[in-house]
Amino acid sequence: MPITEILEENVRKYPEDICLVEINPEVKETRRVTWKEYELMEPNPTTHYRREITWHVMNEKANRFANLLLARGINKGDKVAILLMNCLEWLPIYFGILKTGALAVPLNFRYASDEIEYCVKLADVDILVFGPEFIGRVEEIADSISKNRLLFYVGDNCPTFAEDYNSMTANCSSLSPDIPLTDEDDAAIYFSSGTTGFPKAILHNHESLMHSCKVEQNHHGQTKEDVFLCIPPLYHTGAKMHWFGSLLSGGKAVLLKGTSPEYILDAVSKEKCTIVWLLVPWAQDILEAIESGRVHLEDYELSQWRLMHIGAQPVPPSLIKKWKEIFPKHQYDTNYGLSESIGPGCVHLGVENIHKVGAIGKAGYGWEVKIVDEDGMVVPQGSVGELCVKGPGVMTCYYHDKKATDEVLKDGWLFTGDMAKEDEDGFIFLVDRKKDVIISGGENIYPVQIEDFIRTHEAVHDVAVIGIPDKRLGEITCAIIEVKENQMLSEEEVDEMCMALPRYKRPRKIIFADIPRNPTGKIEKPRLREMYAGGSVVNAQTHS
Repeated sequence: MPITEILEENVRKYPEDICLVEINPEVKETRRVTWKEYELMEPNPTTHYRREITWHVMNEKANRFANLLLARGINKGDKVAILLMNCLEWLPIYFGILKTGALAVPLNFRYASDEIEYCVKLADVDILVFGPEFIGRVEEIADSISKNRLLFYVGDNCPTFAEDYNSMTANCSSLSPDIPLTDEDDAAIYFSSGTTGFPKAILHNHESLMHSCKVEQNHHGQTKEDVFLCIPPLYHTGAKMHWFGSLLSGGKAVLLKGTSPEYILDAVSKEKCTIVWLLVPWAQDILEAIESGRVHLEDYELSQWRLMHIGAQPVPPSLIKKWKEIFPKHQYDTNYGLSESIGPGCVHLGVENIHKVGAIGKAGYGWEVKIVDEDGMVVPQGSVGELCVKGPGVMTCYYHDKKATDEVLKDGWLFTGDMAKEDEDGFIFLVDRKKDVIISGGENIYPVQIEDFIRTHEAVHDVAVIGIPDKRLGEITCAIIEVKENQMLSEEEVDEMCMALPRYKRPRKIIFADIPRNPTGKIEKPRLREMYAGGSVVNAQTHS
């Protein structure tokens, strides 16, 4: 069953119940604003601390956008990209796309202009929907991407090179277009990447999306009374697939724009949140704020908060031990997943298994797992091999990339590229990543892109980028640079050069040293990690 039917069912059951709340804590709090009130006000959404929307209005907005798309020639199988920060418009737009039979294509809001252009073209996008934060980046590529595509703008003061989403949808029908959908129909394209540069386009069908709803609710038992606090970006499979548990249960979710401990605890307190998904840095920040005395728990109403779960990166057991000391009544869970497996949950620790903190868990609901050697044979328990997963949430393929698809999809099994081992109780522990992706604060960073950029400096002979452990972010980016003979290069010069990179890609630590390569010319990154990561935890204070 396509997830659009779940939305329709929630409208029938709970039409006037609040389904989504958006909180912008950077704005002074005044009062609650409903969507209908908001539409009657002077347009300026950034001035509102809190907005909310009911299931009925969300569905109505999705239908309006779906009918706009159909009127503009979008048909089943076409693609519509979403480039928005978390906001109340995000999910109605996503569902409006699905209701037409088109594919939703969420884009990472960190993408630079060239990455946006690359992804739009790779996924054969017909329409790009973007928000005010991206005007500059989209304008840079507008002439290139608008030749065969439409640009829809969500926000105030629509730029001249785009069309105004608000005015266009205002007069569209709010009735469902009733386009027939099946589980086998293509539904969405998400983006991922290995270490070889630009992202791959990951194709999922409606069965994948529906399975992620079932997995999330099965693992965390959402009910109508639960309130989910969603902080990570909705373009990420993790955030959206966790929210799918609220969709399936008809519960309320809160979109929080801000990650400080005060913002998070205030939102949990005021909105009576019961489930919160955190990244390691945010959990670490909360603990440090409490321990330093900056935050006082008695200032908040937190008794209803029942579940804290973490994903997107390895979780230090010491963090969870400290968390349980401060929040002894909390359930804790972690999930492992990939965009290729429709996000979190294909491996799942389980709230009852906190004694196994450090493990990623066992096969999730409806999933199978195995650990294999280089020949694809299952390794003995306790031995290290590549983790493989199989289930209804595995991607259809890498769009327009048969070679890459064939490398990771074999007989229905997805070869994750992550090295793992199973203990005597059947719990899986990640050992290392077969690929060299750096995960910092839950975001994937791809070393080759940074290496290629730094190599353009005339004094650089060679460069390798690796991840080194960090207490707060999990990993930070470290650039090892080999300088040309008789040349000089300083950290300050590298810092200044890297200001041209997006902030999250800038190296946080710089080391000047020789770069070891093997006889075939490949950089020996395991050796570099052994030399400079050393398994010890460091603080990312070198660069910001």
